Amino acid sequence: MIDELWIWEIISIMDKATVYYFVGIKGSGMSSLALILHDKGYQVEGSDIEQYTFTQKGLAAAGIKMLPFSEDNIREGLTVIAGNSFTDDHPEIKKAREMGLPVYRYHEFLGKLMEGFTSIGVAGTHGKTSTTGLLSHVLSHIAPTSYLIGDGTGKGTPDARFFVFEADEYRRHFVAYHPDYAIMTNVDFDHPDYYKDLADVQSAFQQFGNQVKKGIFAWGDDESLRHLDVDTPIYYYGTNDRDDFQAVNIKRTTKGSSFEVKYHDESLGEFEIPLFGEHNVLNSTAVIAVSYFEKVNLDEIRRELLDFSGVKRRFSEHQVGDMVMIDDYAHHPSEIKATLDAARQKYPDKEILAVFQPHTFSRTKALMDGFAASLSKADHVFLTNIFSSAREKSGDVSSKDLAAKLPNGGEIITTDDMSALTAYHNAVAVFMGAGDIQKYEKIYEDQMK
Repeated sequence: MIDELWIWEIISIMDKATVYYFVGIKGSGMSSLALILHDKGYQVEGSDIEQYTFTQKGLAAAGIKMLPFSEDNIREGLTVIAGNSFTDDHPEIKKAREMGLPVYRYHEFLGKLMEGFTSIGVAGTHGKTSTTGLLSHVLSHIAPTSYLIGDGTGKGTPDARFFVFEADEYRRHFVAYHPDYAIMTNVDFDHPDYYKDLADVQSAFQQFGNQVKKGIFAWGDDESLRHLDVDTPIYYYGTNDRDDFQAVNIKRTTKGSSFEVKYHDESLGEFEIPLFGEHNVLNSTAVIAVSYFEKVNLDEIRRELLDFSGVKRRFSEHQVGDMVMIDDYAHHPSEIKATLDAARQKYPDKEILAVFQPHTFSRTKALMDGFAASLSKADHVFLTNIFSSAREKSGDVSSKDLAAKLPNGGEIITTDDMSALTAYHNAVAVFMGAGDIQKYEKIYEDQMK
């Protein structure tokens, strides 16, 4: 473990003569952090796979150099920030250490970078990115705000009052952070390649919660969050009378959602969002709660909520012929359920087609029944083969096993044969996954034009 004081000393005298080199710069958090440093005037470049990913769009727009992985990229004058997906055996990281260059892990670097701001971390097994994006949007239009969102978006604002960031629970990375506030959206079993069971995940959130300084805003319907035992004050948000911040009089239409928020017996007024699904009402309530405690003008919050269009790969939609296409990062049963719920709200009179790419063999196997239950909310289900990861190339489960669990079955599609999917018209096709589902989307779109 790198000495924390040393990390702070290095970061506090960040040198604009050095080049901050990101190993895995296209990673969702890494690309966001690279953009923050770039915005603050530092020299930034990095390496990654050559295949296009949606996170690189912002990097390219900023003129940040992206190189293919090669140990030849490593040279004197670099400060290396290593993505958490890569071990110390990665050729670039290994060479950097051999040369004696400063090497930091993403979460270690971020943990110190946020000091000096009113920091707000958004944690949860799912819902982090959407909530971080919403909070960043609202606050950045009201006060100077730096932010790091898990869709590859980041911004470093001079003299920022707030620092809003996504706090990832994977491998307990978020325990490197000591934010002023935390939003906790939920605690579910996920990342079975690391966590043993739900209790193991709960212990990680407990550890993170103990490090929050001023207040935690937690979803009240999550029993794991109800059992948090921390010294920091906890304020629960939700739709029930026992919640501190309660959304009431909820109205969901094909245009969005409206609701009133109460803090105990005090009405904070009516709010509207151009977003769909109950989860977005909950996310908005959490944002309102944090803003209330930071004494941000609620009329300004109300205005900015109305203007939020969403984050990348979260219910992103467009029309192709007579079909509505929705692209979403959902790769956990709870996320799939929320995305399909949102699609039903906006398109109540259309058939909903779920096109899902399972992400990693271990997750597919561990959450098989949950995936089947969530996907069954669609009218028809189409599955691609399982997307393997850099850390997990194979497994003893397949998409056919998941299809067999579905009440009405599920059809397997490939890049070579999408005829089962293209046979449908005047419907909504919801593409979901965290792998390369977008290549299927592109082929489908080309065939439907």
